[in-house]
Amino acid sequence: MSKAEAGKQRGGFVLGLIVGLLLGLAIALGVALYITKVPIPFVNKVPQRTAEQDAEEAARNRNWDPNAPLAGKAARSASGVLSPAQPASAPAPQEVARPVDKPADKPAEKPADKVSDKAADKSTDKVMEKVAEKTAEKAAADAASLYFVQAGAFLKPEDAEAQRAKLAMAGFSSKVYEKEQSGRTVYRVRIGPIENRDEAEAQRSKVEAAGIEANLARVAR
Repeated sequence: MSKAEAGKQRGGFVLGLIVGLLLGLAIALGVALYITKVPIPFVNKVPQRTAEQDAEEAARNRNWDPNAPLAGKAARSASGVLSPAQPASAPAPQEVARPVDKPADKPAEKPADKVSDKAADKSTDKVMEKVAEKTAEKAAADAASLYFVQAGAFLKPEDAEAQRAKLAMAGFSSKVYEKEQSGRTVYRVRIGPIENRDEAEAQRSKVEAAGIEANLARVAR
């Protein structure tokens, strides 16, 4: 082989090597571009963060307190950062005295109500006075009189005795009283004497309930 042929072969080899390198770089660049555009499994599934989320995270990191976990129980502030707990020696809040409710005032009585009450009191007093007067009159009459239940007055003594026997059969004890009246003798059949009017009225009601007519007679003591 001549030197000229050997030089040509060497030049073609170098040229082929350079072309191969250029082709490899182009292929590698194309593969890299393809990989960056196509989503990668298990990687691109993570949601992309927005600028607002990054700003919020930066704000939280700016207010982060490294001693917050050591503070124990603490109250959460409006910014979301835990503030240290209050010391044990802090004074307890004082209780505020509540005003005592006053009893409601009684409504004032109207003049009309007072007048009606006075009128009712006067009427009651009048009724009581009348009752007291009647009671006193009755007591005075009982003290000055005796009462009889008269079951009839007859001109013949045998008729009077027959009436007395009728009363005895009904369970009443009676007597025959004689009295001159208008020039004639009258025989009256009476039960008594009885001390007060109430008892005499009750006895008369019993006689009439037995079917015998009777009336009440009062005699001065």
